Amino acid sequence: MKKALLAMSVAVVFALVAMGCATKGDLEKMQAQQQQTNLKADQALKAAQDANEAAAKASQASDQKADQALQQAEQANQTAQMADQRAQAAEAQVDAAKANSTFKQSMKK
Repeated sequence: MKKALLAMSVAVVFALVAMGCATKGDLEKMQAQQQQTNLKADQALKAAQDANEAAAKASQASDQKADQALQQAEQANQTAQMADQRAQAAEAQVDAAKANSTFKQSMKK
């Protein structure tokens, strides 16, 4: 009976030890999961970097378009000022012509 009890005790202890230890397969599975996690993290980092670069390019393009719009507005303002000056000069010529015409008519009388 002692031998049977000893054999059962050894079997139970062996089973408990075997269950508590990680096997090579468990370690390989854990390493595979870690590699997958690292790969996903690397992919996420790459995607974030790509998004950051795209945002920087979009921002730069937006800045260039804003600068172009500002230049066009300045040119339009200058053109409007020149047109206003020309209109004032033409108006002055018309006024001078009217004054001259009035003067000539008053001289005829």
